[in-house]
Amino acid sequence: MAAKAQDAKEQAEALSKDEKALSELVEVLAAGSRRERQQAAATIAQVSRAHAEALIPHANALVDALNRPEAQTRWEVLDALTELVPYESRTCDKGIAGAETALFDEDSGPVRLAAMRFLCRLGATTENRSEKVWPLIDEGIQCYHGDLEFQDMLLAVIDFSAGKLSPEVKRELGERMSFDASNGKGALKKRASVIVENVSQ
Repeated sequence: MAAKAQDAKEQAEALSKDEKALSELVEVLAAGSRRERQQAAATIAQVSRAHAEALIPHANALVDALNRPEAQTRWEVLDALTELVPYESRTCDKGIAGAETALFDEDSGPVRLAAMRFLCRLGATTENRSEKVWPLIDEGIQCYHGDLEFQDMLLAVIDFSAGKLSPEVKRELGERMSFDASNGKGALKKRASVIVENVSQ
């Protein structure tokens, strides 16, 4: 397993320096078979973790790939877009609609979690964006409370709560998490408390 991870890392390194090969890989997201798209998306997600800036020229193609039917392609692409936010936030804005669809995908927990991470990362960048994505994040918190991926979603919400949020979003997020901060148990209580503390500052 470690060797496989190492191979994937080395491949991501090489691709980040080879614009032609990276372009060809991104093209597969639009033209390949289901299996080819999934494999390409997984590799692109690896590249994003190693060198997200290499994907800047391909940001629009990644946003477009959020419309693919298979879950894995969408969650891998959402992961890549999440890494791209610090470099290409304006293009990432175009991914909000695709992320909204993914957030409420009834069939795939990984897709929902990837969407929440993306929306939280993007929403934390400016007050205006925080107001744009907050209704989706808020609905996600309510819908998935107690679900398998909810604890991981809360980690993304913690990062969001530490971002550049508008006063209104801070107030509403604090209100949303106050019950869990007071009455929750274990990790839920701990994470909710961090969120409430962040928005109180």
